[in-house]
Amino acid sequence: MTKYDDLHQEDLFVGNRVNVFSRQLNLIEYGDQYTANKLGSKKERTLALIKPDVVTKIGDVLELIYSSNLIVTKAKMTKLSWSQASDFYVEHQTKPFFNNLMQFVSSGPVVAMELMGDEAISIWRRLLGPADSAVARREAPQSVRAQFGTDGIKNVGHGSDSFAAAARELEFFFPSTIGHGPYNTAIYTDCTCCIIKPHAISDGLSGRILNSISSAGFEISALEMFNVDRANAEEFYEVYKGVVTEYPSMVTELCSGPCMVLEIHGTDTPKSFREFCGPADPEIARHLRPTTLRALYGKDKVKNAVHCTDLPEDSVLEVQYFFKILSG
Repeated sequence: MTKYDDLHQEDLFVGNRVNVFSRQLNLIEYGDQYTANKLGSKKERTLALIKPDVVTKIGDVLELIYSSNLIVTKAKMTKLSWSQASDFYVEHQTKPFFNNLMQFVSSGPVVAMELMGDEAISIWRRLLGPADSAVARREAPQSVRAQFGTDGIKNVGHGSDSFAAAARELEFFFPSTIGHGPYNTAIYTDCTCCIIKPHAISDGLSGRILNSISSAGFEISALEMFNVDRANAEEFYEVYKGVVTEYPSMVTELCSGPCMVLEIHGTDTPKSFREFCGPADPEIARHLRPTTLRALYGKDKVKNAVHCTDLPEDSVLEVQYFFKILSG
């Protein structure tokens, strides 16, 4: 037996990827029935769909998700066409509010997420609160809909109501078979790339980081979670090979778990966003630029919360690497 401090019990679920002594391991099945009962019995996956009115508040929603002991295992910002929206909401086709719902859900970007945890389906629905936001304010004032919703349609989000619905709805956004589901929203102009690193995701910091980015006035025009394999991490970071001594550790960190990749959009974004991220070493950042992302959320030069594009001429290339080449 060898003790390995970087592995935690919450990392041990089927479908996850873990790094042990720099080796990437995919967890495909429980070793025996006892382990399956102990670790997997109450584990559920559910779909959380964040509607167009609250996409800018995605950080707040993630904070609530993490504080309820759920983890986000997949995420993607997308824009649904009317026909995609009606396929997704097929069970509401005969309802009087159907057309209004379609118009609203297809009016702007949405964020689809796979949540996982003990009793995830009921926990996420309880977090959302009653479908009508006014009722939610009366009956469940702490719920997401009470805080951010407007009415029964502009009501923040959607949650699967059963195992069968969760399986169908997750397959719609994150197909396990051939196909890639609805496309991401990357636009590849006036943009830069930001990666929330795996250590920050596993420490539950992504909501706070997204909130910091939004409150600094940056527009997140695309968002997706990726599990990067070692070959892709080496390729992405190749410009740092032989230039920075941390290169091998940077590669290991990027493929140590899921990361969240953002396209940040706006004029002069590569320069202004890089300044907002701060110096690569969080210790230096805390002394010189205490309000930057790395000062606030970084641990050391490798686990420094976020990657951002260093050279303006690389910004579109880095965004394309994830949203065109790696995006499923």
